[in-house]
Amino acid sequence: MTRTMSALMLVMAASVLTAAAATRRDDADQLIAARQAGFKLQGAAFGGMKGVIDAKGDVKTQAFAAGAIAAWARALPGLFPAGSDGGTTKALPTIWSDRAGFEKAAATLATEAGKLADLAKAGDQAGFSAQWGVVRNACSACHDKYRVADKPKG
Repeated sequence: MTRTMSALMLVMAASVLTAAAATRRDDADQLIAARQAGFKLQGAAFGGMKGVIDAKGDVKTQAFAAGAIAAWARALPGLFPAGSDGGTTKALPTIWSDRAGFEKAAATLATEAGKLADLAKAGDQAGFSAQWGVVRNACSACHDKYRVADKPKG
């Protein structure tokens, strides 16, 4: 009877651990989906800003989008908790192994996007255009170190 109880307990423990692992994977998959959606929205907002710059349009219309990118950047580290790797993601393991560097990169993006929002609110076309390049570089610096590179098209 003791062997049967031990085997039953082992099976029950394995079932609980399997369910917990599945829940963690589901949670990680949801975080990955949220991150990917947020990055797509950020890209769309950033592309819209470039359109306004190129058209020499009113940059004041971009203040909300720039502020949203700053808020997104401040939230980024929380969207990459331990265990949210794997799955279908371009996130590199360096996000977790170089956590301080990743958090610093996100903070830099937040700061620079905040400056972009301020320039937009002020209607400073030239300043906004120059700061857009700074923000683009902050994005690229993070991508270069913490994201799988896109394959060249062609």
